[in-house]
Amino acid sequence: MKNWLRDGLFAAPMLLFFLTMNPTLAVEAKTDSIGQVTSVSQLADVQPTDWAFQAVQSLVERYGCIAGYPDSTYRGNRALTRYEFAAGLNACLDRVNELIATSTAYLTTQEDLEILQRLQEDFSEELAVLRNRVDRLEAQTKKIEAQQFSTTTKLSGEVIFAVAGVTGEKGATGQALQDNTILGTRTRLAFNSSFTGKDQLRVRLNAGNMTTFNGSVTGTEMTRLSFDGQNNNSVVVDELFYRFPLGKNTNVSLIAQGYGSENIAPSLNPLQSDGAGAISRFGRFSPLYRMADGPGVGISHKFGNAVELSAAYRARNASNPATDRGLFGENTSALAQLTFYPTKNASLGLTYVHTYNAGGTGITGDTGSANAIRPFGNVDTATNSYGAVASVRVSPKFTLSGWAGVTQAEARAGANAGSEATVWNWAATLAFPDLGKKGNLGGIIIGMPPKVTSNDITARKDNGTSLHLEALYRYQVNDRIAITPGLIMILNPEHNDNNDTIYTGVVRTTFRF
Repeated sequence: MKNWLRDGLFAAPMLLFFLTMNPTLAVEAKTDSIGQVTSVSQLADVQPTDWAFQAVQSLVERYGCIAGYPDSTYRGNRALTRYEFAAGLNACLDRVNELIATSTAYLTTQEDLEILQRLQEDFSEELAVLRNRVDRLEAQTKKIEAQQFSTTTKLSGEVIFAVAGVTGEKGATGQALQDNTILGTRTRLAFNSSFTGKDQLRVRLNAGNMTTFNGSVTGTEMTRLSFDGQNNNSVVVDELFYRFPLGKNTNVSLIAQGYGSENIAPSLNPLQSDGAGAISRFGRFSPLYRMADGPGVGISHKFGNAVELSAAYRARNASNPATDRGLFGENTSALAQLTFYPTKNASLGLTYVHTYNAGGTGITGDTGSANAIRPFGNVDTATNSYGAVASVRVSPKFTLSGWAGVTQAEARAGANAGSEATVWNWAATLAFPDLGKKGNLGGIIIGMPPKVTSNDITARKDNGTSLHLEALYRYQVNDRIAITPGLIMILNPEHNDNNDTIYTGVVRTTFRF
């Protein structure tokens, strides 16, 4: 820097640009500036003994362009970069031109103008660079504004390609399963809109042709994949809801389609995602969340940072005005969960679900044995379920989670009306984030799919015990692509010790944008 920069004459314009006109500092000042001051005495940390006191005083009285902070300080000792210097100088010149244009040129002396001119010449390269950067930003902004999808809506998508196959025997018949390897896909496009910046309207389109490895294929629902669904790639709206805050600690969800209850009450399972986590339907979260589904309303309220209360009321036939249908008829459910966060690395949830399922609608979300899904056959069934979910982050690269649940079911119609049954399920999950490299994920799931442990209808009680064993490894190719090979083993399918083990192998490739 040249010697004349140290002249007292330079102090005024120098301070003018970097302390009052600097665009970089102006961004910060938007939120904490007290605005223009009219007297240097308003700045608590500027004293007459300061070396720049007269310069600051001159800027206040001559130029009227000094801004302070909410605590009435000036903070004149802050560091300054050359780019900030160039930006501020440019802004200072604009201020001088403004003063001249408004016939107030007498406020600036000829000596000041000469100094500014010399500064502009010395920093011409930096000013040119700054102008180019601003021009590029303006061009990019105009391009984004012209090409943006919507001012309120963002489009996101997920596409899954999966190669899968099953092997083993179908039930106790000894019939070999179809062991031809398949290739299936699932595509989802989500439109996420916000009108206040805090709310969300979500519309999701879904299409897929992923074979469902259910009872008709393998003899059991225990082999189902997390992302299955066969609709011949017909496009349907599978999720539609509006979520908004009600006060500071409460969120409300109005649900028209989809939006599982695990999104209202935290499942506490790091392997929950069907596109990036568990490869099995059972391994995603407790079956209790699947029991409460359909259109309805959900609410979540936080009591500080340690406790959260979630609740939902849902009706599968909400749009049907027929007798015993609608919002308060048959096939309704209510869910409540109290979730505790005693530490930042541990959480516990206690869940209650009540359902009334008409006409033999399954009670365990198509997980578990056929007896567990319909313990009394195709008759009206009422249930009360109690569960616990928990998660402990043992280390940054290891999280232990799990759940346990019991369902008390009662037949409400048919020859066996009044009969009761008890259904249990449990699982433990081990998640290994960043296994191998950042973004990867290893997972192990061990559990017992829903099992009828007691039933007044003896023939529909499960006498054996199935075990669900699952291992997966997600390799993150980049931010948008992940490849997940995985294996599912079902020991004693359908809780029948006479059934042979069924193996399901999967390689899932997920694209996200």
